[in-house]
Amino acid sequence: MPDAQPLLAALGYALAALAYTGLTGLIIAGWKTRPNGRLLGASAALTALWAGALLLPGSLALSPGSVLALEATRNGAWLALLFHILHLRGGGMPLPGPLKILRGLASFLVLTLVLGGLLTPALLASLDWIAPLGLVILAVSGVVLVEQIYRGSRREDRWAIKFLCLGLGALFLYDFYLYAHAALFHAFDAHVWAARGYAATLVAPLIAVSAARNPEWAAPVSLSRSMAFHTASLLGAGVYLLLMAGAGYYLKLFGGDWGDVVRNVFVFAAALLLILLMVSGTLRARLRVFMSKHFFSYRYDYREEWLKFTRTLTEGQSGDHLGERSIEALARLIESPGGALWMRESPTLFQRAAHWNWADLQGSEAADSAFLTWLADKQWVVDLDEIPARRDLYGELEAPAWLRGNRDAWLIVPLMLHDELFGFVVLKHSLAHVAFNWEVSDLLKVAARQAAAHLAQMRASNQLIVARQFESFNRTTTFIIHDLKNLIAQLSLLLANAEKHHDNPEFQADMLETVESAVIRMNKVLAQLRRSGSETLESIALADILRDAVESKRAFKLRPTLDLPPPSLRVRAERERLTRAIGHLVQNALEATPADGTVSVSARGDRGQALIEISDTGSGMDEEFIHTRLFAPFDSTKGAGMGIGAYECRETLRALGGGIEVESRPGAGTRFRLSLPLDTNARQGVIA
Repeated sequence: MPDAQPLLAALGYALAALAYTGLTGLIIAGWKTRPNGRLLGASAALTALWAGALLLPGSLALSPGSVLALEATRNGAWLALLFHILHLRGGGMPLPGPLKILRGLASFLVLTLVLGGLLTPALLASLDWIAPLGLVILAVSGVVLVEQIYRGSRREDRWAIKFLCLGLGALFLYDFYLYAHAALFHAFDAHVWAARGYAATLVAPLIAVSAARNPEWAAPVSLSRSMAFHTASLLGAGVYLLLMAGAGYYLKLFGGDWGDVVRNVFVFAAALLLILLMVSGTLRARLRVFMSKHFFSYRYDYREEWLKFTRTLTEGQSGDHLGERSIEALARLIESPGGALWMRESPTLFQRAAHWNWADLQGSEAADSAFLTWLADKQWVVDLDEIPARRDLYGELEAPAWLRGNRDAWLIVPLMLHDELFGFVVLKHSLAHVAFNWEVSDLLKVAARQAAAHLAQMRASNQLIVARQFESFNRTTTFIIHDLKNLIAQLSLLLANAEKHHDNPEFQADMLETVESAVIRMNKVLAQLRRSGSETLESIALADILRDAVESKRAFKLRPTLDLPPPSLRVRAERERLTRAIGHLVQNALEATPADGTVSVSARGDRGQALIEISDTGSGMDEEFIHTRLFAPFDSTKGAGMGIGAYECRETLRALGGGIEVESRPGAGTRFRLSLPLDTNARQGVIA
């Protein structure tokens, strides 16, 4: 039975030729006027030609040199397209140094393989490892470019580029495996070669989808130091793996009986070493500095640095370890492994407020010390290593005593806020031996101002929280003092009347009830002070609230008329606070009304609201007083008053979802109309 593998291989390459011929036609019809469209069409056409040439039968088959030339030309076309896309995304700017080197190497290899395959095939045949090795490097270059294009694309734009990256990346990885096998074993794997046509066919629809999604080929791809760094890292790793694979092959070839063991141990050790190098912070830091020094006019990619700085500064919960994050954000700008933060903790002293990987650095500095005065005046980043050698810059300035003997300390970064020294950060020496210059200084000063603003905001927030706690305590205390004042006034009135009516049994009974009520009220006031404002709402019958509020004012000669609502009319409130609030208004009405006047208290329900009215025939108020002074705290027309009764009543009602209205005219009395939401659960029989 004849071998089916050649037939399957021919069928695969035939499908690939048809797929890329169709793709070429679509590209010519739709994108022929654009440079990237022409490159895409040329790449697809060369791939179709390559696939068609490989399916030719024996007598018509191309020579090995011609096949090599086609391979190199097809790969070169796809690489040219990828380089062109990178150039477009860079806004026409020149490619970074590593990509220029990669482009030059790829161009040289393509030209060499094409000319060698066509002009000197015998020489290449005698050196059977050269062509596969060159093709391996081209495949690695393709993978690197695909990775950089995808990495540099914005997240929202990747939908337009991802299928091209996926398709070409898979194609180059497949070729890498095929070429690497040929380079190591001096022969192509027949099975992998036979399946190659099908792999290329599967990639064609992905390229077509990506082109259809973005005919302008305008998915923005940024060219940054990060891209250059990753490119160099991948290239270095690829070259390293190639060298180690070659060394492992020769160890197996010449190692005799121990060859397989030695090769496996060597490959494992090489892979472990590569992983250790890739995770080394020091090596990565030095590689970044090397790239910045030799391939870019400025050391920093300011966009990337600012994004990383802001991300580090703002991650986590608001105010959570902000000091440590500020140090870390500044330290990462210069690859420093640690630092510590000093902030003004009093008008006269700066103390350590936080640290990052530097717990043993301690010390404090007087706010008026010569060093901090100089730092605030100059606003410079101080290089501690330069102070002894650059007296032309620093004069007689000396580092703080607690820093002089510390060999790890390198830079002192002032945290300036509105041209005042808010704090400073001490940083360790850089892992990458970054040289301190004007660019590093400017970046650190600007970043330090941003960190100072965040730290100042955190401190202000903390102070505001404390102030609010004191405000709450003071307000509670003020209300309690107001209650005590009212109780004292009632007892004083009782004592004044006792001189005249102490022999009257009816007065004596009334006096005892009043004293008992005052004692109960004072105990409740003490209980409220212990709770410090932690109130619990409960369902209360409004009639009970009104009865208690009126009964608490029984020391007055004038007795209010009380029209109680039904017991089913209930509200949710803190009982003592609501009773006290309504009692304030009742007392104000009694004090403003003459002995022959009237004060009335009533309540009713209306459309989900409890409406309470407190009316009197007293002196009344004008409109200006109602709007400007009635509810103003600590504003009173009474000589001994505190001016918070009406204010507390309004705030209590607002806190419960209610409100208060006032109708009054001078000489015609006053009506307070209070509203509160009814307890709907209580109306349904569910009383909390």
